[in-house]
Amino acid sequence: MEPDLIFGEVADKNRAFEDADEDAFIFEEIRDSSDDQQVEHIMMLQPKKGMTFDSEDAAVSFYKDYAKKEGFGVIRRTTRHGEYSKLVYFTLACNRQGKAQYSSKNSFKPNPSTRMQCPAKINFSRHEEKFRITSITLDHNHPISPSKARFLRCHKKLNLHAKRRLELNDQAGIRLNKKIGSLVMEAGGYGNLEFGEKECRNYLQETRRLKLGAGDAHAVYQYFLRMQSKDPDFFHLMDVDKDGRLRNVFWADARSRATYESYCDVITFDTTYLTNKYSMPFAPFVGVNHHGESVLLGCGLLSNEDTGTFAWLFKSWLCCMSNKPPNVIITDQCKAMQNAIEEVFPQARHRWWIWHIMKKIPEKLSGYDKYENIKYTLSNVVYDSLTKCDFDKAWVEMINKYDLHENEWLAGLYDEKNRWVPAYVKDTFWAGMSSTQRSESVNAFFDGYVHARTTLKQFVEQYENALRDKVEKETKADSKSFQEEIPCITHFDFEKQFQVAYTNAKFQEFQEKLRGKIYCYPSLLNNEGPLLTFRIREDRKIFF
Repeated sequence: MEPDLIFGEVADKNRAFEDADEDAFIFEEIRDSSDDQQVEHIMMLQPKKGMTFDSEDAAVSFYKDYAKKEGFGVIRRTTRHGEYSKLVYFTLACNRQGKAQYSSKNSFKPNPSTRMQCPAKINFSRHEEKFRITSITLDHNHPISPSKARFLRCHKKLNLHAKRRLELNDQAGIRLNKKIGSLVMEAGGYGNLEFGEKECRNYLQETRRLKLGAGDAHAVYQYFLRMQSKDPDFFHLMDVDKDGRLRNVFWADARSRATYESYCDVITFDTTYLTNKYSMPFAPFVGVNHHGESVLLGCGLLSNEDTGTFAWLFKSWLCCMSNKPPNVIITDQCKAMQNAIEEVFPQARHRWWIWHIMKKIPEKLSGYDKYENIKYTLSNVVYDSLTKCDFDKAWVEMINKYDLHENEWLAGLYDEKNRWVPAYVKDTFWAGMSSTQRSESVNAFFDGYVHARTTLKQFVEQYENALRDKVEKETKADSKSFQEEIPCITHFDFEKQFQVAYTNAKFQEFQEKLRGKIYCYPSLLNNEGPLLTFRIREDRKIFF
């Protein structure tokens, strides 16, 4: 099965083009081989009134080929439809038609515009199931250049040979500049190419996303069948569109389902790691076990990241987990994700990764004159506020001091402070997920198993290997905690209680905190309003 029959939109030759802004008039090349023969026969002719074409595509291809030969671009300007939405009339025009519109916040640096009210255009109307040229204007009010036509987006296209060459080179790890260089040499120079580096880059980025290639859908399905034959409790759901094409996938094995029964307090959901690093929209549900290690609680592959898609995935996961929602869920800051969580997990406490928010500071605030001071102050307000009142007071002082009242990003963060500010979330159990910690789950599971050229077919094959290795590591950690005992560092009975109750990994975390507190004697030096200054004396002790 071809990729576009699974995920891609099937080209509609009678699609309607509505009037839009300048950037919308990029006409996509769609033609049949049967039309090519007719176009090749007449492409050297000038358009003339009364010429007829067997189809809309043939008419468009003819005018586009003429435009490329003459040296100008083409846009769809007007369309009219008759009964049953049948196309009866359309206009193709020079891409420099229309009145120039300069939009820029800085009037001294206006954005350029290609429009200059060029009159060149051609009108087609349907006549006995064919399209006839009814009127035409060939003259332009601007220079045209055949040698520069290849730079116009309407004349750029990647042929099947170029696409295949790019894919093969990408799989071999060849850099993009070398890929293009080989295509340039093969074509006999840049002037003979109908595409540029941008088109190549965009195509490769698109092919790496969730658009199943040959064998991928079959591989996913075969993986599910194989897992179900070995594991009757293996759960999977596949979401298809109205035409039966696969859109989204969710699955969880029996171990993930059983693990959630024991570790259902906190889950994290992160779609960014593999998406950013490998261009794969992979969506894992992750929990934390008794060793403080990440445990996989189900996975999804998504074709979209909107509210509807997230809601489908969350409902699928909830059904898999016997309709038992988590107590808390940690995600990146995403409105679509937030809407879906409120719909599917209305009782769960939802928190954002603070790292995801703080990394946006340069993007959102670097335009201010006192940016460095603002960044320093904001960090102190967020991390040094011990109570909600402390945070609210310090936030207002920061806003007033640097005149940040009009900053919508900061205003939005303050409105949602209960989702990310440490002082507002510390009353909830987060299973050791600190305020600055990113979800390390995907790194732990899949680093070394997937890379920039991993296909979905390879991914589902590697997924099982990654999961098996993770289970083995957890088993080894259980064995180590069973066989070994970490000695106490104090004479306090409460430490002995933790030694018995905790696994070695969690007990070591406890001892790390304990070392910073024991045998310390504070004395108050100064009290200035909310600011207290202490001197700490630490008695040395030999730890056995």
